[in-house]
Amino acid sequence: MRFRTTFRALRHRNYQLWFFGQGVSMIGTWMQSMAQQVLVYRLTGSAISLGIVNLMTVIPLLPFSFWGGSLADRMSKRKIILITQTLMLLQALVLAGLTWTGTVRVWHVYLMAFLLGIFKAVDMPPRQSYVVEMVEGKEDLTSAIGLNSAIQNAARTVGPAIAGVVVATMGEAVAFFLNSLSFLAVITSLLLMRDTHQSIHSKLPAPPVISHMMEGVRYVFSQQILLVLLSLVAVTSFLSRPYQTLLPVFADVMLKGSAQPVVAFLCNGEHHMLTCLQPEALPLGMLLSAVGIGAVTGAILVASLPERARRGRMLTLGNLGLPVLLLAFVNSKIFILSLFLMALVGMGQVFQNALANTLLQITAPDQVRGRVMSQLSLVSHGMHQLGGLQAGFVADWIGAPLSVGIGAAISLLYGVFVFIRYPRVREMA
Repeated sequence: MRFRTTFRALRHRNYQLWFFGQGVSMIGTWMQSMAQQVLVYRLTGSAISLGIVNLMTVIPLLPFSFWGGSLADRMSKRKIILITQTLMLLQALVLAGLTWTGTVRVWHVYLMAFLLGIFKAVDMPPRQSYVVEMVEGKEDLTSAIGLNSAIQNAARTVGPAIAGVVVATMGEAVAFFLNSLSFLAVITSLLLMRDTHQSIHSKLPAPPVISHMMEGVRYVFSQQILLVLLSLVAVTSFLSRPYQTLLPVFADVMLKGSAQPVVAFLCNGEHHMLTCLQPEALPLGMLLSAVGIGAVTGAILVASLPERARRGRMLTLGNLGLPVLLLAFVNSKIFILSLFLMALVGMGQVFQNALANTLLQITAPDQVRGRVMSQLSLVSHGMHQLGGLQAGFVADWIGAPLSVGIGAAISLLYGVFVFIRYPRVREMA
């Protein structure tokens, strides 16, 4: 690996603006995500309720992500992203207001999650496929996607850490409000960007939306390697990634066990570092931050891959390593060990997500890339949220450790099957 290749995407002005604007915004996004989990669990005390929030986010994905992909192939991606980011800002403000006034109910959170799901579904395909335009070609695409993953996961480290303190000391409403402010950074960066030659769209009459979307679906089904890549993302998202939904449950158990001395030191120790109104937010914030630290490390490794690297091998490492690490996590009884395992889980998750994203973008032709990426958004985020729902139901039935462990075991079996049946995947460059 050559680390001098890591930051080569930053030589493009548009990508520089995106890198810094999105970095600030993603910190706010992770703050809201963690605060929302704490809020729902505080209001209901139910793992199923955490899953229902995920369901509300996923319901809009099927119709709206395909529509977003179609729009991305026919319209200015930058303008689409500007609109969706502004709508997300308003959603965060409304949630902050409801929580601050004490009028928030769990159905409000469900409704806000549903609206956010619509905005994200439309936003993701143009946002993912716009990267290749920001770096003006595929030469720096791996660097750009790796750096994208790095800033997203740096935000996953910083956001929950800040949110843990903010929620514990000031409540969830402040975290939601800070997220609304963070959207101003990415909106400003988009307004400052210059259009490139790749951003110029055809003025020919646009085909009907449905037929345009189905053309993208047919293309994916005609390419076996794309189907295999998407299936790996789908299985991992449905069976392995739902651990994130259940982290509040693990954190609650740890608060009464191995994490208790840490929380006691921070909130009630000799120096009384924090005035903790909601101490349960601290172990959750630390677990999420550990995932982010590992993910940042993994993303930097991905961004540092030379142009001719066998990306498929690192993808395979993520496919097989992630479920093994989750099986170790659910059996851990030591908080510090759990934090270390979560960091490794974050690294494995990035190997899978970022490299699948890169390989799909490299393989897909320009004219269908937006629609291919809409299908990646659908299987990645859609299956993740559906997986969170099933994990919540199973956790209420047999407990969170078994719920995560069974999902990880099945995901591992599928990863082994792909490793044996489709050797071409691990040899992809």
